[in-house]
Amino acid sequence: MSELLNRRLALLGERANLSLLEQCLHGIERECLRVTGEGRLAQTPHPEALGSALTNEQITTDYSESLLEFITPALPDPSDTLASLERIHRFAYSKLGNEYLWSPSMPCPLPAEEDIPIAYYGTSNIGRLKYVYRQGLALRYGKTMQCIAGIHYNFSLPEKLWPLLKQAEGTGGSDRDFQSASYIALIRNFRRYSWLLMYLFGASPALDAGFLRGRPHQLEQLDPDTLYLPYATSLRMSDLGYQSNAQAGLTPCYNDLSSYTDSLRKAVATPYAPYVEIGTHQDGEWVQLNTNILQIENEYYSNIRPKRVTYTGERPIQALMARGIQYVEVRCLDINPFLPMGIDVTEARFLDAFLLYCALNDSPLLTGTSCGNATSNFLSVVKEGRRPGLQLQRDGQPVDMKQWAGELLEHIAPLAALLDRSQGGDAHGKALDAQRAKVSDPSLTPSAQVLAAMAAHKESFAQFSLRQSQAHADFFRSEPLAAEEQTRFEALARSSLEQQAELEQNEVGDFDVFVGAYQASILAISN
Repeated sequence: MSELLNRRLALLGERANLSLLEQCLHGIERECLRVTGEGRLAQTPHPEALGSALTNEQITTDYSESLLEFITPALPDPSDTLASLERIHRFAYSKLGNEYLWSPSMPCPLPAEEDIPIAYYGTSNIGRLKYVYRQGLALRYGKTMQCIAGIHYNFSLPEKLWPLLKQAEGTGGSDRDFQSASYIALIRNFRRYSWLLMYLFGASPALDAGFLRGRPHQLEQLDPDTLYLPYATSLRMSDLGYQSNAQAGLTPCYNDLSSYTDSLRKAVATPYAPYVEIGTHQDGEWVQLNTNILQIENEYYSNIRPKRVTYTGERPIQALMARGIQYVEVRCLDINPFLPMGIDVTEARFLDAFLLYCALNDSPLLTGTSCGNATSNFLSVVKEGRRPGLQLQRDGQPVDMKQWAGELLEHIAPLAALLDRSQGGDAHGKALDAQRAKVSDPSLTPSAQVLAAMAAHKESFAQFSLRQSQAHADFFRSEPLAAEEQTRFEALARSSLEQQAELEQNEVGDFDVFVGAYQASILAISN
């Protein structure tokens, strides 16, 4: 244990400060494909009964018209966050007819690339902007890759915690700068240790053989319809043909907030020759928002992002630069196909202890070598995390992955204990024990369980996934929402459709001018 971590644990363990840790906030975004009863991609439009994908704050779409995204509010107790997510699922199922929500992260057997529908948001300028952005993604990375789904876990520490630490440590500068620097330190530690999450929660060791569209790969054939790697934990997070050459040179340094925002600002303002060659228009129609390395900041693919709630019309970078970091978004979590919502409270409690450890522990700057090691350790674990004797790199030395995982869990234990003291009970300690069991027995990991279930039922990836999707549908449909909850969701859906209609009726200004102004907003802060 580092001296800094010990001091911070002691400070937060004092009676006057202990209740602070009850005020962490947790939000979940869960993506999932709509599929037919045969387990094929649903080609139907986003169900109107779910409201407007543009303006409904809880149910929207991600890349494709078929890729739903459920968004919870940020709440202090993750079990309340999960209860909120469960209500959204139950409501969605009341409106899905004979369609299912696909249970894992890797997609169902997909139609031809051109038949994957891009999400549509109506005729308002902002709706059209979202559509053109997605057309740009199709052009740059292909539609198939955009059909992968995940869980995003949003986490913040209480605002009052930072001034307390800052004062105790005699750090100069403003509270806001200290808070941002602390979140950036959390992100650096997350980069160091996130391989552990992939071992514990990775749940995509196999995929539908058609997914790779005949591209070369290093996967093995499990059966005529399934590709896999025997020791993989998360093929979703591997470099499985999802390499963006444009983004290859873009590894924002997480040394401070300004170097991070600078690298993203430059990428949004720097032309990339192959995109320039395509241009923004084909046959008079928009095909991408611009010809730069990134069309918008969110196009940058990363395992974790610093975030700040934006005002209307404000861009994510502007919000971060103006008001600092408010929370982090963990983006590397697979959907667990055995869980109806893809995540459960045990995983959430462990994530809290893990993120608290990343936030409070020493976090030296990432040098070229340590940055490279963080990336290669992560890739080793997603491709072969359950391989006996797997070695990772730590401080320039090889280390046995299981040994390091065990040590990390021991270091996280005092954080789990502190959270339990703060909130009462032993939920975090039990969540930690569940992870210790997976380290000593790899067959308990979700990735091993997926392969075991497929073998036991003699199923392909698609057959296994459809069976799980049907089981989850039965779970949600067997216990409909209470009448007043159902009515509340229906009212939200209706009002979101009215909001979209109003936007479209009152739209002023030309779309080209709107895109120009949107571009200018980033260039203005680039100077």
